[in-house]
Amino acid sequence: MINVFELQNGRLNQVPIDSKSDLENVAPIWVDMTDPTEEERSWVKSIYDVTMPDEDDVKDIEASARYYEAENGDLHLRTDFRIDDDEGPSQTVTVAFILARNMLFSMHAEDLPVFRLVRMRARSRPGSITDYKDVLLDLYATDAEYSADALEGIYRNLEEVSGKVLQEEFTDQDAAATLSTIAKEEDLNGRIRRTMMDTRRAVSFLMRGRLLDSDQFEEARQILRDIESLDGHTSFLFEKINFLMDATVGFININQNKIIKIFSVASVAFLPPTLIASIYGMNFRILPELSWDFGYPFALVLMLLSALAPFWYFRRRGWLK
Repeated sequence: MINVFELQNGRLNQVPIDSKSDLENVAPIWVDMTDPTEEERSWVKSIYDVTMPDEDDVKDIEASARYYEAENGDLHLRTDFRIDDDEGPSQTVTVAFILARNMLFSMHAEDLPVFRLVRMRARSRPGSITDYKDVLLDLYATDAEYSADALEGIYRNLEEVSGKVLQEEFTDQDAAATLSTIAKEEDLNGRIRRTMMDTRRAVSFLMRGRLLDSDQFEEARQILRDIESLDGHTSFLFEKINFLMDATVGFININQNKIIKIFSVASVAFLPPTLIASIYGMNFRILPELSWDFGYPFALVLMLLSALAPFWYFRRRGWLK
């Protein structure tokens, strides 16, 4: 799918594209391709003389492959964006950007929330975009806002986890649910930090390339300051996640120790009755109580008392709590 946007009165106006002729009759500043077909890629190449990279090239992580200037002067960037799903884990999608012919070309495998938000804002805020570089900077700035909102969600979820961990009764079922939530939030926090690091590298590359005017350069610096502030939040969240993880594991160990303590107390309490039963189970011909009519009840009572005495002692010392 190809989404083409023209600049009209400072607004992005989307033009429907159904054929190659539709693409030839527009003067866009942004050509956005979501999971394009080979035919759509050939349209872009033949009309704008821009070759979109293959999927394997997009996933390269080397800086030389993610940020570079081609021989024909086109600028190529690869930036990671997130898709957050409430019902599943967060996903990272790599977007290929090409700055050429005073246009921004972007290609990605899935539609992204940041891109939808930029399109919506650009239609409702006239004058916010003046050229294709503003579109790219707006994408990066919106991505920082999107990450900030996600971090606020992590804060809220971890506050709920803290309340559960610090409650009076913390069962193994609570611990299992808590560990699952903590793992999910840790994964999301790590993805946010990764995408912000990638955005910082991309914005720094644009600033070094001296392509931005003074206003755009200042906006790029503001994006870097926002990312720097988000780094502090992600570091704090990692510490909080580690604390909650250690606390949860500690409560699991305490619950396990309680079970082991019960078995230990029971084994110790039944040692005296076992000893008495062993003594009177000896096969000797002469035993003092062998011919005693009350020998059997006496042994049973003695065994019962010898079992109750340790329990009484343990309870008095507070070891059964």
